[in-house]
Amino acid sequence: MRIDQLLARQAPGAPAISDSRARLSYGALDCLVGRLAGGLAAHVAPGDRVALWLPKTVELAALLLAAWRTGAVAVPVNPGLRPRQVGHILADSGARLLVTQAGRAAMLAGALPAGCRPIALETGWDALSAAAPRGEGAPGGDALAALLYTSGSTGAPKGVMVSHANLCLGAEAVVSYLGTTAVDRVLAVLPLSFDFGLSQLTTALHAGASVHLLDVLAPRDVVRAVAREGASQLAAVPPLWMQLAEIDWPEAARQPLRTLSVSGGRMPVGTVRRLRALFPEARLHLMYGLTEAFRSTSLDPALVDTHPHSIGRAIPHAEVLVVRPDGSPTADGEPGELVHCGPLVTKGYWQDRERTALRFRPAPPHSRIGGTAVWSGDTVVRDQDGLLTFIGRTDEMIKVAGNRVSPTEVEELALASGVVAEAAAFGVPDAARGATIRLVAVARPGCTDAGAQLGAFLRREAPSWMQPSVVEWRRALPRSPNGKVDRAALRCEHSGHRAGPRARPSEGP
Repeated sequence: MRIDQLLARQAPGAPAISDSRARLSYGALDCLVGRLAGGLAAHVAPGDRVALWLPKTVELAALLLAAWRTGAVAVPVNPGLRPRQVGHILADSGARLLVTQAGRAAMLAGALPAGCRPIALETGWDALSAAAPRGEGAPGGDALAALLYTSGSTGAPKGVMVSHANLCLGAEAVVSYLGTTAVDRVLAVLPLSFDFGLSQLTTALHAGASVHLLDVLAPRDVVRAVAREGASQLAAVPPLWMQLAEIDWPEAARQPLRTLSVSGGRMPVGTVRRLRALFPEARLHLMYGLTEAFRSTSLDPALVDTHPHSIGRAIPHAEVLVVRPDGSPTADGEPGELVHCGPLVTKGYWQDRERTALRFRPAPPHSRIGGTAVWSGDTVVRDQDGLLTFIGRTDEMIKVAGNRVSPTEVEELALASGVVAEAAAFGVPDAARGATIRLVAVARPGCTDAGAQLGAFLRREAPSWMQPSVVEWRRALPRSPNGKVDRAALRCEHSGHRAGPRARPSEGP
């Protein structure tokens, strides 16, 4: 099965996809995908990689589906990346074809690998979209469908190998627990190069819903788009939800939304409470996922008010275990590594056996499903009801004077002070204490003495080893191309810093 095959199963006249310039029904989208598949087949063979470096438009979505219909492997490239990163992705993937815009192609003049042919939409779209339709003979199932390149927080971006089965079963799972139907209108605000963003498209197509692609991420533009499009479903990463929760939502924007979802990091409890107050009739799904296994858990919306810290339980088609370093199961309340087993597990990292062997390993002996599992590197805790709570990444834990400190816990304390809008914590090596904590924070609007208030709050609420030695105030935190806080960039900025004697937080932004 391939996602593009779902198009012909939906009502031909039903709305399928739109952006700021175009709207297509399922029938029209299926016809366009067929013609584009014919156009792409003149340049690539099954198994060849087709890179797509484009804004989030109907053309991009149709080209993704067309690549799958030809049997090619799609390589969606985040439109926010710069030529150096794009050049790495093209070279690493061995892309035979790059479909982009003329301006972007010109930027790549010195970074385009040999053997990769660029096609600019401005001059090549008519030929691609006027070709004879491509048939349905391309493989699906376990065949490779896409390379999704991660943000590269631990080095150069690496391509996660996603099969057609991963995409189809993932869409089926999300439709099942979100309850998506053909009457839903999905507002897609995340890049299609991001697994969470691509899921908005595949979920909508699986359910026969319509999806509107929004290529602008300013919070007020999101609010206006919800009202204009009558969007019933909206998914975002925590930093965007934190911004959306702080601005005014007119009734025309609040009324149509019935399903909200979050993944890509832990949502602060304060933001959860604000969203529940803003959208009391909507279902809020707190989820956990990782590109290597699509998505792992979701919290039943009925439990959000009583368990706002939780990421829930395993989604359909996933088995999620919490294990000790030796692979044995943890007890309730005991922290352990989250291990994901089952058919949502992807095929590893493209041409990187070493990193694949580190992350993709045999499932723990007590797994029901067995086979290859993704060992996430994330620490979670399971309670007596089977609900999971995210603690932090194992490799990001800060050891201060013998105490293990989760950056997430420090950040949530800062947010709980009421004077911090956003925060990122990380460890800085220290000869005397092993490490100290540096907190980079953004003050809430109108807070003129945020530094003093935060310092007093932390001294009152946190043990000494959890208190930052330095608080650095900024107007905004750096963002990755997927909209998450770019923690790797922050750590790199301060990688040469060596903390001296313990200092009090700075006195103001």
